[in-house]
Amino acid sequence: MNKKIFLAVISFLLLQCTVFANTVKFAQVSDAHFIKNDKYRTEVLEQTVKEINKQKDIEFTVFSGDNIDSPHAQYLPEFIKIANKLNQPYYIIIGNHDVFRNNGLSKEQYLEIVKDNNVFYKYKQPNYVFKKNGFVFIVADGAKEIIPGSNGYYKKDTLDWLEKQLIKYKKKPVVILQHFPLVSETEIASHTVYQKEEYLKLLDKYDNVISVIAGHLHMNSEVMRNGVYHITTPTLLHNPPVFKIITISTTKGFKPMIYTELKEVEPLKQ
Repeated sequence: MNKKIFLAVISFLLLQCTVFANTVKFAQVSDAHFIKNDKYRTEVLEQTVKEINKQKDIEFTVFSGDNIDSPHAQYLPEFIKIANKLNQPYYIIIGNHDVFRNNGLSKEQYLEIVKDNNVFYKYKQPNYVFKKNGFVFIVADGAKEIIPGSNGYYKKDTLDWLEKQLIKYKKKPVVILQHFPLVSETEIASHTVYQKEEYLKLLDKYDNVISVIAGHLHMNSEVMRNGVYHITTPTLLHNPPVFKIITISTTKGFKPMIYTELKEVEPLKQ
C-alpha cells in the first residue's frame, strides 16, 4: 500500500475513534468523617478542596459517604460550606456515619441541610441520576437510618429502582456511585453488604455498567468482576490524607478504559 494512502487510512481510523470517544474525569473524596471545630479535619478538608481545584479538566467531585463523623446536625453545614468552595459541581452520597433517624439525622433532614447551605444542590432523594459527557452516573443508597451499622443494605425497592435506570439507559455507559463496596480485594465481614448476591446478579444482567465506585472500607482496592471495575477509595483521613482522581474513557468498538490516581493532601503546618 502506498505510504500516503496508509497514513491517510490511519488518520481516518484515529479520527473515527475520536468521534466516538467519551471521556470524563472527576475527583472522589471518601470518608472525610468531618467534625465541626476539629482543627485537623477542617484543615484536611479545606486543603483537599484546594488541591482538587488545582487539577485540570475535573468535571465534578463526589463525596462518597461518611462525610461527617456522626449524625449531628451542626456538623453538616460546616462540611457543606467547605465543599461549596469547589470550582465544579459536587454530589453527595450518604454513608452509615451520616444518618440515624432516632438520634440525629434522617436522610430527609440530611439532604434538607445540604440544600439549605447550597441552593444549587437539587437532589432531594438519596438515590438519583446525573449525566456527564455521555456517561450516566447512578447514585445508589445503601445506608440504614433506623438501625444504623457498618453493613450496607441495598433494599429491594432500591434495586428495583436501579434496574429501571439500567434499562432506561441501556445504550449508555453507566457508572454506579455508592458508599458500600460490593467487591474488594479484602472482605471485612463487619463491613460487607447484606445479601449482596442479589445486587451482583442484577449487575450481571446488564452490560452497560462499567464501574461501581465506593468507599467505606478505608482502604484502596480495585477489582475487575465480570467486566465491571469495582473501585474502593481510602478514607480522606488516611496517613497521609488522600483523595482519588478517576478518568474513564469509552471508544466505540473497544472496552472502556479506567485510570485512577491517589492524590496526597498535605495539611497546613501547625
